[in-house]
Parts: sequence; C-alpha cells; structure tokens
Amino acid sequence: MSPPAGTLAVKMGEVITGDQGTQSRCLESLDMKTKSLIVAGIAVLAFAGGAAWWVMRSADGAVSYRTAVLERGSLQSAVASSGTVNPVSQVSVGSQVSGQIKEMRADFNTEVKQGQLIARIDPESFEYKVRQASADLESARAAVLNAQANIAAVLAGVSKAKLDADNAQRDAVRKQDLLERQFISQADFESSRNTAGTLAEALKVTQAQADVARAQAVAAQAVVRQREAALAQAKVDLEHTEIRSPVDGVVIKRSVDVGQTVAASLQAPELFIIARNLSDMQVEASIDEADISRVRAEQKVTFTIDAFPGRNFEGAVSQIRKAAVASQNVVTYTVVIGFSNPNATLLPGMTANVRILTDTRDNALKVPNAALRVRIAGVEPAASGASGAGAFGPGGGASSPRMGRERGQGQGEGGARQSLRGRIYLLGADNKPVAHAVRLGITDGVSTELLVRPGDETLKEGANVITGVLGGAAGTAGAAASQRQGGGPRPPF
Repeated sequence: MSPPAGTLAVKMGEVITGDQGTQSRCLESLDMKTKSLIVAGIAVLAFAGGAAWWVMRSADGAVSYRTAVLERGSLQSAVASSGTVNPVSQVSVGSQVSGQIKEMRADFNTEVKQGQLIARIDPESFEYKVRQASADLESARAAVLNAQANIAAVLAGVSKAKLDADNAQRDAVRKQDLLERQFISQADFESSRNTAGTLAEALKVTQAQADVARAQAVAAQAVVRQREAALAQAKVDLEHTEIRSPVDGVVIKRSVDVGQTVAASLQAPELFIIARNLSDMQVEASIDEADISRVRAEQKVTFTIDAFPGRNFEGAVSQIRKAAVASQNVVTYTVVIGFSNPNATLLPGMTANVRILTDTRDNALKVPNAALRVRIAGVEPAASGASGAGAFGPGGGASSPRMGRERGQGQGEGGARQSLRGRIYLLGADNKPVAHAVRLGITDGVSTELLVRPGDETLKEGANVITGVLGGAAGTAGAAASQRQGGGPRPPF
C-alpha cells in the first residue's frame, strides 16, 4: 500500500534538508548515470567511424583505369623553333667619303633602280680638290716640256763638242806629220795633242749631261702620270658625293638625314639598307644542337606569323649554316628557310614560329604519350617475348624512354631509324594491367609510333592501353612511381 502523501513529502523534505553526506551521495549517483551515457555515445560513434572506414577502404581497393585504343594513322615528327623574316638579299649602302648630307632623294619604302641617285654629300670641297689636282697636272706637263727642251739644248752642246773634238784630233795628226818633217817644234805638237784630249773629255761630259736631261724628262713624265692619278682620284671622290643605289630594290632602312655629317674613316658609315627583292624572303631560325641532326635540306616547313593569326605559310629548308652560335651556354645553329612572298605580304623583321617536318609515317601504330608516362607498382614486363625485354637486350624492358637509345632496323628514309625504349600497360581480359616493354619511333608530341616486330600479336590495332589510374591505393602508388621514373618520350617541341 502506498504511503500517505504527507509521509512522502516529509521524506522528500528530509532528503532535501538532510545532512551534507546525504546530499553528496545523491549527486554522485547522478554523475555515474551521466558518465554511463557519455561512454555509450562514444562507443556508438567509434563503431560508426569504423564502419565508415571499412566501407571507404573497400571502395579504395577497387582500382579503375583510364584507357585508350591503339590505332593506326599518319604521324609527323617536327622540330619547332622561332626565327626572323629577312630578305634573301639586302645591301647596306654607305659612303666612301666624309662630309655633310646636302640632299636626300630616297626615304623608307622607296623603290629604287640600280644607279639611281638617292643622296648627295656636299661636293664643294671635293670640287676644289679636283681643281687643285688639275692645276698640278698642268704644272707637271709644263715640267715635261721644259725637260724636253733641256734635252734638245744638251744634245746641241754634244754635237758642238763632238765637232770640236774631231777638229782637234785632226789638227794633232797634222802637227805630228809636220813634227816628223821638222817643220814645227815639239812644243807645238804637244799643245795640239793636249787640246785634242781635252776636247774629247769635254765631249764625254756633254754626253753625260744629255743622259741626265733624258732622265729628268722621264721623271717629269712620271710626275705627269702621278698628277693624272691624283686628278682621277679627286674626280672619283667627287663622284662618290653622289650616293647611288647599287641594286634594284626597296629602301627598308634610312639612317641619315639632311644636314647630318658622315665620317668615313675606318669603315663606311651605313646610310641605307636596300632589300633586293621582297618577293623571295627567308626565315633564319635557331635550332638547338639536340635537334639539328634531324634537319635536312629541302625539308618541308610550315610557320605562322603573329600578325596573321590563323594563317599558315609554307617554305623549305634551303641552308644549314655550320657556324655554331653559343648564347648563355646554349648552342644553336642557324637554319635558313626560303619561301615565296607574293605581294610583299610579310615584312622584314617579323617573328616566325617555325615547324620543320623531319619525318612522316603514313600507317603507323600510334600510342598516346600519356600511356608512356603510366607506372603501376608491382606490374613488370615479361622476361621474354616479341614485345618483352628480350627484344631489346638485357634490362631493356625496365628502361625508361629517356634512359636509352638504340638503332632499330626500320623502313624509314635513310635505312635505320632512331628508336627509344619504353613501357606501356595493356588491359587484359580480366581487367588487369599487363606490362609490355616496347620500342618507340617518331612522335608528334601527342602520340608516338610503336615499332612492332613481325609476328607480335599482342601489340595490334584496337588493343586497350592504360593512359591513367583513376582510383585506389594502387593508383596513388602508380602516380608516384611515374613521377620518380619519368615517363613518355621527349616531345619534339
């Protein structure tokens, strides 16, 4: 039977108003219940978290792959670079004389003909030099006339001296005859003989003077020729004050203006640059030393110009210059690409983005380059087989495409073709990856040629190749392995 209501109230009051120990026991009883509830909640949460982890772990264990299909098609390998558009032939027009520019008859874009006057240097000082040289020439010619007259006078003296010497000799002979007959004295004979000897020596002196006069005349004539050369040089310098175009073409650069002074000392100052023919142009591209071996004369080239977006221009390799250009420890070689430029569409100095077609395959088995970068941990190529390591020698299957090069036998131009070693993963019938060591040919930066040995039925058109790992721990490990080993062949550009 239930206690009376009053009794219950009294007991509750006792509890409430009881001593301190009774109150403590009540509070401890309430704390124990709270702690039990908290522990139960933590246990429930831990169970739920473990269940979620287990579900997630199961989901991670299911690995999926991104795949592509091996297909056949055309493949083009190219070398890319940039260069500058220049005329095939351009002439720098300078001045051979110093002076002040007095007249300009050509400007930028002026079409000029060979021999046309395009500028003039002040000719006044050169005209004075011509006059001075002309006067010097006249003086030299007068000196020649004087020397010739001197020769005539000396020759006349020679004739007179010869006559005197002959008369003295004959007189000496007569007096010798008279001396023998004793008609004259010995003194008279010796006097006549001495006179004959003196006149003979005088004849020799006059003959020597004649030779000197002839030499002076020759020297005077040489001075005349010297003065003629000086006059001709002065006239040439005067002509050089007229700057004329050496070729037919278009003025693409003008470096001087009227009133400017040019000084031609060690080298001729540049006044104009004339492009000989803007219908035939060329691109001078710098090709890296790693790619220059792939470039050959007459190879097809396509290039773009920023000024003409969406438009491709075509040309061909016309020259590979053997002079290396080193800049910041980078060695390049200049490749000249000729092309036709009707209507002078492209202008000198434009930058061209060049793509040189180095090789082509019409029916190549192609694999995406992404497949060559995939690495799946724990999946290694077979030890032998047409597409295994045995096809490449010891250790060939494990080599990265960047680690080794070999000369494989191919049917490309030039006999043997260059090949790389690589690895791809095909998706088997059980959806498990199978590794294959492969031999690679040319690449266009997106796809790479697979070189398949005859009889290999594994690597064929339509096979599924793994290009990426989408999920799972294996996918994470495969991505890390791919980063450590490096993947895919080196792109051509």
